[in-house]
Amino acid sequence: MKGFLATYLREIFILRKRFLRFIFSLSINPLLYILAFGIGLGKNITVMDRPYLEFLIPGLIAASSMLQAFAINVEINVARFYLKVFEEFQSAPLSSFSYALGEVLSGVTRAFLSVFIIIVIGYFLGGVKLNLSFPLIAIVFLNAFIFASLGLASAMAIKAHADQTLITNFIITPMMFLGGTFFPIENLPSFIKPFIEYLPITIASQTIRAYFWDLPLSLHKMVLMLIMALFSFLIAVYTIQKAKD
Repeated sequence: MKGFLATYLREIFILRKRFLRFIFSLSINPLLYILAFGIGLGKNITVMDRPYLEFLIPGLIAASSMLQAFAINVEINVARFYLKVFEEFQSAPLSSFSYALGEVLSGVTRAFLSVFIIIVIGYFLGGVKLNLSFPLIAIVFLNAFIFASLGLASAMAIKAHADQTLITNFIITPMMFLGGTFFPIENLPSFIKPFIEYLPITIASQTIRAYFWDLPLSLHKMVLMLIMALFSFLIAVYTIQKAKD
């Protein structure tokens, strides 16, 4: 437990030192998306019989929590390849499980900060009110936990810092645009829709919208996300162990 807290608090202390810059950087993309797509382009557009902004905000929450959680890989890579912090963790009496849990939860923390910013911007600019209640917190937590685990796993698996950009460009960015963030996946070609439908970000977007629109939540999708979270975390622990070896 102490090992997990040490890892987690280290990341939080680093975040605290540049908190204002971090919050400002988190605000730019959601602000642009809401102004350009939600208000500018989608002001008079309805999607699934709802104003487009009410469709967009839940999608941005899912996408932003994914991006910010996965983005821990950048700092882990810098710490691993340049600052040699990972070597210090290797020499410390710290299990792979504790290290993974601390890093993943730091990614989850960053994800929740981005979600809070989107909720605030959506409320003041678009009048979209979305409360942080337990169902929403649970959905965002699972989505962020999955991608923080995958971010950690990718950071441990790659051999050079530059390789991380390839993973982001070829996997994470397409997920953001195809996973139901900006348009319903029902509009996608039939041959790709079955694959997109079971992506974590797609499930998160659809579940957040269902909660926001007071529709029944899909229990089996929540269970599926829980299974994905556990599986991705095990992958992260395994890649840490392999990196140590």
